[in-house]
Amino acid sequence: MPWRSKNINLHFMVNEQERDMIKRKMELAGIRNMRAYLLKMAVDGYVVQLDLSEVREMVTLLRTATNNMNQIARRTNETGNLYAADIEDLRVHYNRLWEQTNGILRKLSEL
Repeated sequence: MPWRSKNINLHFMVNEQERDMIKRKMELAGIRNMRAYLLKMAVDGYVVQLDLSEVREMVTLLRTATNNMNQIARRTNETGNLYAADIEDLRVHYNRLWEQTNGILRKLSEL
């Protein structure tokens, strides 16, 4: 029909769970017309793809720091001595951990 401004038909299939999820999101957005919702999401919606490598690195740093702290606590309980080198090691690990955390928070705030 030449008088229509929208003359291209797009079609896709979904399963029942996907349709229910779309309906829930429509309800949350206060939209009743599925065509309008799908068109708006296709044109104006966005996909967030996260790179979690920095979070994984932070978890590794946290795991290392807690393991070191447990070893120091065990040794201190056994010997009754707490060494300055152990405290410095913990300080270095926690500083690296906080630097990583601040970097992640800075990048999140830019989103």
